[in-house]
Order: sequence, then structure tokens, then C-alpha cells
Amino acid sequence: MRPTVNDIAREAGVSLATVDRVLNARPGVREKTIKAVNDAIAKLGYVRDLTAANLARSRNYRIAAILPDAESQFVQSLAQALQEAGSLAATSRVDLQVLRFPTEDPHALAAILTGLPARGFAGVALMAPETPVLRDAVRALRAKGLPVVALVSDLPATGRDHFIGTDNHAAGRTAGVLMGRFLGDSPGQVLVLGSSLLARDMVERRRGFDAVMLRDFPQIEVLQSLETHGSPQLLRQVVSQMLANAPGVRGIYSMGDGQRALTQTIEDMGLSGKLVVICHQLTPHVRSALQAGTVTAAISQNLGHLARSTLRVLRAKLDQQPIDEGQEQIRIEIVLRENLPDTPDSGLQTSEDAA
Repeated sequence: MRPTVNDIAREAGVSLATVDRVLNARPGVREKTIKAVNDAIAKLGYVRDLTAANLARSRNYRIAAILPDAESQFVQSLAQALQEAGSLAATSRVDLQVLRFPTEDPHALAAILTGLPARGFAGVALMAPETPVLRDAVRALRAKGLPVVALVSDLPATGRDHFIGTDNHAAGRTAGVLMGRFLGDSPGQVLVLGSSLLARDMVERRRGFDAVMLRDFPQIEVLQSLETHGSPQLLRQVVSQMLANAPGVRGIYSMGDGQRALTQTIEDMGLSGKLVVICHQLTPHVRSALQAGTVTAAISQNLGHLARSTLRVLRAKLDQQPIDEGQEQIRIEIVLRENLPDTPDSGLQTSEDAA
């Protein structure tokens, strides 16, 4: 039979009200009494039912998931996965709201973050480039007791509580192995595209990619990164110019968004299927491009797992509970035309991260 709070009170020689104060870290309890209650908990092997406790206190977890206001299919898919995870968790008193910020305006993002405590938010999940303005805003939130987790691209300089996403350095190394193996022994050049080199995920992917290419495929020259700043027009311009003026290009590594503009440019130039194209994230367009042979391989992550992990980690932080690191590890997935899943990830719960 599982021990109860009555058993703890009896063992520690205190009242039920005192046990409740200790369990909820309320003030006004002497250190000696706290120790007696904790010793009783350890002796009896009491495990608290946090869900029941939170329901009894009518506690709500109001969480903000803040994403860039971009037309990216990946960002749209991530927002949908978060909303689906939030809907499933609503019975556990989770209130998740997806907020957007102007992609190129760190001050607008900082203003949104600054206003969250007054709006009743208790935790924050954030996908954004790491800037000094963002660093200060995140530190201010944490100073007020709001846990902050970084999504997809890490924010270590901000002091965030946790990072949820794949290891981007390892993802870049994976892209390097794929690129080198697909290109084979013949010399050539690789064009590298990135939305912004201010984003840590882009920097880490590029470093991982370069490390593998230099070590294992020295016959391939990796060209400098071209920033597109999320502009399809700029992407088409730089790619078409490079392909027209650099006949040695045999592969393209796309580290960020813009796959629709990229594949359209390749097709317009009559190069579909003639270049090795490696990109990240299995968006609906990338799925179609894999089937058509325009994209060779995609390095992806399960967005449903990422969204559910976001809610679990923030709830654990709010409840001051440990995190199951194995359950929250987001795996790198390699997707080819030959192993495309039958349907896109819908964000529904799967066995590898079932709570």
C-alpha cells in the first residue's frame, strides 16, 4: 500500500498542515521540522502525485512558446506540433500559447519577453537567434522565476534552463558524411546556404559539416556560407549566380529554411537530380522534393517529440522535479526517398517519448 501524507505526519510527529507546508515549500516552518518531514518521506518511500496535487490547488501551467513570424514551413509545422501537444495536455491544466515575433527585430522580441510575467505566464519556450538584447531579456525572466527553454537552436549565453532539439554539431557532421558519400571520389565544390549566421544552429551545423569534409573528403572544396536572411528572392539570386559562375559545384548543403526557393531555382536551371542536395527538416515541400529527386537527403527531427518534450521539461522545472534526459533526447533522423514515412509527423504521441 502506498504511503500517504497521513503516514508522513504520523512518522514525523507533525500535523497534516505542516506536511503540506513542507511539500509545497511554504515559509514559516523550522529547519528541524523540515528535516523531520523529509526524513519521514525518505523512510516511507513516499512519491508525490504532482498531477493530483496541482489539481487540488487548481494550479495552471501557463506557457508561452515564442517562434519567429516567418513563412517557413518548418516554423509553421513546429507551431502546429506545439498547439497539438498543448491541446493534449490541457486536461493536466496546461495552457500553451504560441506567440510570434518579427524575425529581424530583437528589440521587439525582448519587449514580448519582458511583458510575459504581467500576462501570467509561468514558463517560456523560445526559438530565436542569440543576441545581447535577447540574452539580457532571458536573464531578467529567469531572475523573476520563469524557466526558459531554447528550441531547435541553443541559447547557452542567456543562461537558459534547458535546450530541446537535436545536437546541431552532430547534425552538421551527419550532413558532411552524406554529402561526401554521395559525391564520391571525384573533385568538386559544395555550395553552403544559411538563413543567418547569427543563429547558433547554423554556426554549429557549419562547423560540424566542415570538420567531416576536411577530414574525410579533402577532394571536395566547401565554399563560404551564403546568408539568405529568410528571403526567397535573395536565395534565388545567390544560388543562380553561383551555379552559373561556378561549374565545379556538385552539391548544395542548405543549413536552414528556403527549400521551396532552392528547389525551384534548381529545377528552373535544369539541374534537378544532377546535384547532391542535403537539407534539414522534413517539411511538406522537402517531402515532395525527395520524391521528385531534387533533394537527395533530409536531416530531420520528430516535431511531435520536440513539442511534448517542451511541455514536460517546463512542467518539471516549475515543479522543481528532475528531467529524464533519455526521454527528452531528440534524435537525428536521416530521410531519403527510399525511407519516406507514409504520412508526415502529426505530433501525436509515440512510444519513444510516452509519458
